[in-house]
Amino acid sequence: MLEGLEAVRKRPGMYIGSTDTRGLMHCVWEIIDNGVDEALAGHANRVEVTLHADGSVEVYDDGRGIPTDKEPKTGLPGVEVVATKLHAGGKFGGSSYAATGGLHGVGLSVVNALSSRMDIDVDRTPARQGLSFKRGVPGVFDGDGPNAGFAAQSGLTRKGSRVGKGKSGTLVRFWPDRQIFTKDATFVYDELIGRARQTSFIVPGLELVIRDLRGPDPVEEKFRHDGGIAEFAEFLAHDEPVTEVLRLQGADTFTETVPMLDDLGHMTPQDVERELTVDVAVRWGVGYDTELRSFVNVIATPKGGTHVSGYEQAITRTFNDSMKAAKVLKVNDADVIKDDVLEGMTAVVTVRLAEPQFEGQTKEILGTPAARTVVRKVVSAELKRFLTSTKTKEKQQARLVMEKVLGASKTRIAARQHKETQRRKNALESSALPAKLADCRAADNERTELFIVEGDSALGTAKLARNSEFQALLPIRGKILNVQKASVADMLKNTECASIIQVVGAGSGRTFDLDAARYGKIIFMADADSDGAHIRTLLATLFFKYMPELVAAGRVYSAVPPLHRIELSNPKKGMDRYVYTYSDDELQRKLAELRKKGVNWKDPVQRYKGLGEMDADQLAETTMDPRHRTLRRMTVDDAEGAATVFELLMGSEVAPRKEFIVAGGGNLSEEDLDF
Repeated sequence: MLEGLEAVRKRPGMYIGSTDTRGLMHCVWEIIDNGVDEALAGHANRVEVTLHADGSVEVYDDGRGIPTDKEPKTGLPGVEVVATKLHAGGKFGGSSYAATGGLHGVGLSVVNALSSRMDIDVDRTPARQGLSFKRGVPGVFDGDGPNAGFAAQSGLTRKGSRVGKGKSGTLVRFWPDRQIFTKDATFVYDELIGRARQTSFIVPGLELVIRDLRGPDPVEEKFRHDGGIAEFAEFLAHDEPVTEVLRLQGADTFTETVPMLDDLGHMTPQDVERELTVDVAVRWGVGYDTELRSFVNVIATPKGGTHVSGYEQAITRTFNDSMKAAKVLKVNDADVIKDDVLEGMTAVVTVRLAEPQFEGQTKEILGTPAARTVVRKVVSAELKRFLTSTKTKEKQQARLVMEKVLGASKTRIAARQHKETQRRKNALESSALPAKLADCRAADNERTELFIVEGDSALGTAKLARNSEFQALLPIRGKILNVQKASVADMLKNTECASIIQVVGAGSGRTFDLDAARYGKIIFMADADSDGAHIRTLLATLFFKYMPELVAAGRVYSAVPPLHRIELSNPKKGMDRYVYTYSDDELQRKLAELRKKGVNWKDPVQRYKGLGEMDADQLAETTMDPRHRTLRRMTVDDAEGAATVFELLMGSEVAPRKEFIVAGGGNLSEEDLDF
């Protein structure tokens, strides 16, 4: 039988998870959470954490201070009891805390057992009192640090400094025991910063200060957020919003059977009515990633638990019901699933209750069964109220988010259906690729090129001009859909857009896989006029929105077809019979140069109206043959700026586009316009 803190030192992993950096950080969280619990109970406004150069950590909170009076059963000061006895502390009585992060009563005592030295100073009127421990044994050190002389003794020592009336607090400083922790276990400043920022959102009004005195230049950061989890959701989101941040709040009661200590000191099972408060901040954005953070009281539950499963069940069921009622989801459409609803969602799910059941001391998963039911009930009611709201603004946002979820569902279904067509088929396999695709023979992505050609007339010439070994052709009819202001569902319905995504073979949006792309280069080949420019812009919009990785990888190009052909009457030695130019300015310069050299040409100079006017040799020589052609690579040096320009020029908001055109209209002349 192991007595007291021996068990902790023998099996530390049971209490803190591991003895590396992760376990060491867990010790800090245990002490910090005690201070945060005081703030949660309304008794503290400030928690300070200091990393000292000697390897110790100091945590101070201005709460009520650990009780210093004697505990009747043991005759020891309260501070000594909670630091040396497992399962002792204010979290067990029903009056000290309504909701806490600690509940097992082992946090402080476990950290004490795993420290080579721990100092606890308590500020309570009239003076500061303190107590030190060496590997869990109370006593007095005669100097600084864990290696100073030590005399074991029980009881508090008065520190001399007076404490004013109404002031109180607790200061805990500990040196981790290197007999327990690995040599490379260290306190990570960035993790402390992340946790402090997170906690400041969860407990509005609490100020957290993190100091690092270990380096040559001490650093300090402070966090305080009065906006709560709504502000946290805004902080976590990285995409443009589809909805504002929604607050889904409510509470319900449940009955729990727990062993209770009666007046005779016996443990007897009793039914206790608990209240569980739910507070969720959620918003949907235009992106594809999901960011979901969950908390019980102030403790993060990175692996979820019953509260998260209740939340996910509620939003999935509510979206299905509301989308069917609003006729967004048709009778024959398949139900949306959890992943469809989570796409582009940022959510902070918090619940508060007394004595939550966690799976293990590390508190990563909530196990209270009733939390699933209560959260599901509250979230369903609140979310349904938003999705079925008749207020103009809420109704518009609800419609947008339902369409986004439907689009995610259709994309998922389409991706599943097209999974087999995303890989190149050999001649013996039945290919589901579009019939109008003129594929190439090579399978080497380093060489292969896909030309997206404007119109069937240009396709005929391009077929003769291409090198069928590595150049593939896909014709598109006219102008494709403007995907910037169309839903995902509309984009998938559009034959041209669907064909392009299918032929590229790497999926789209969240399912896009760059390695699965069937071609090394994607080349837009449209006429050198304003309509051709418009088509190139629409294609660029499609690739930038649904296949941005291709653009970022520098694999999307625009062909540069010539605008004029000059036929020379008397070419000099070394000169080609035909000279091509790519703009009116270049034509004038070239004619002036020929005139100066005394070279004549046949009038009139041919001006191409489109790619279909060229014969195969001309198209190959000027636009398709890698030895002679010019390609313009599309790059994304500033993705955010590019996204803004796409939204301005191609988005659904007309007013900003009109302002842009009017503002730039004064710089144009009639010669600049292509009639």
